[in-house]
Amino acid sequence: MTTSSQWVAGFRSALVSPYEDYQLFPSRAFAEQTVRQIVRLAGGGEAVRVRLSNRFGRQPLTVGAARWARRTEGHGIDPATSVPLTFDGRADLVLAPGEEAVSDPVPGAVAAGDEFALSLHLPYDTGLATFSVVASETGYAAAGDVTDEAALPDAELLELSRYFVSGVDVLAPEGTAIAVAFGDSWMEGAGTTPGANARFPDQLNRLLDRGWVVNQGISGNRLLTDEIGEAGLTRVHRDVLDVPGVTHVLLNFGLNDLGSPGSIDPGTPQPLPSAEQLIEGYRELAALLRAAGLTVVAHTIGPYAGTVYEGYDTEEGRAIRREVNDWIRTTDTFDAVTDVAAAVEDPADPERILPAYDCGDHLHLNDAGTLAMARAVDLSYLKL
Repeated sequence: MTTSSQWVAGFRSALVSPYEDYQLFPSRAFAEQTVRQIVRLAGGGEAVRVRLSNRFGRQPLTVGAARWARRTEGHGIDPATSVPLTFDGRADLVLAPGEEAVSDPVPGAVAAGDEFALSLHLPYDTGLATFSVVASETGYAAAGDVTDEAALPDAELLELSRYFVSGVDVLAPEGTAIAVAFGDSWMEGAGTTPGANARFPDQLNRLLDRGWVVNQGISGNRLLTDEIGEAGLTRVHRDVLDVPGVTHVLLNFGLNDLGSPGSIDPGTPQPLPSAEQLIEGYRELAALLRAAGLTVVAHTIGPYAGTVYEGYDTEEGRAIRREVNDWIRTTDTFDAVTDVAAAVEDPADPERILPAYDCGDHLHLNDAGTLAMARAVDLSYLKL
């Protein structure tokens, strides 16, 4: 480790509470099991440290053992690379409800795109797990402490979600630029192929020559209102400003502010925010981020007409989307704008996603759509 290095975010996974009233993807509990989860680094350095969280738990979380190893394929690891994680020198860890922990550094060079397996032995009932909603990556669980096994016996698939992991830091050269992709499912990656690393931040990272983007999207997240995860205006402090090394932020909000009020209970839809309320929320968020010295890039709100989710698509919501997008395109509130809506809309019907970019539900992008979204970013504004 050198004096010209700094700890920066090499991977992030935004967390939500399993106890929210409205949850598209429920969490689960674990007991006397090893949970092995895959981490693909967005950037590299000369050491790593892992972040675990019981932020939204309602009982203590005991980690009997934790190991970090290079992944081979599936739930397999290279045993020669497997090392124990320690926390203040201890091999075990107890996190009280609301607590988080950062592991001691693990030395060794890592690079962007490297895939690791984080194996956690959870000996006692965890209660419902603090988790990431749609991680678009398969995890695995097996009975007992098998954290050091090359392959897990009788492994159970854990589809889409990620549990107890909030991030990995890397010790990178001083001055490394880090962008946070902050927003909803169009950031987190719902609709993309699980395990293919085709989320928007993944696609954008493939286009960058230096610096990288970490993903703090939450599917179902809103800018103004708590729903799935705390509102963007509330969680921005933890999920952007507290990210080590952050220099830029990309914002993708508004879809769920306009669609979810009608889809939670289509029989009794909630009122939608006005265009003025959404614009004021954007202004408040941008002012906070720019005051912290960050470069702010805003996305226009993508199309969603005809979505399969009942009550989500309304004429009122479409009209507000158009008004807010017109403002985003012309305001000086942000340092730059990416016209995501124009990049993925169907020219024959701009209220709809182009069929080639539609994952099938007419609300989320497929792998080709997230690539089109990434290609719409003017990389000169990122200055990574």
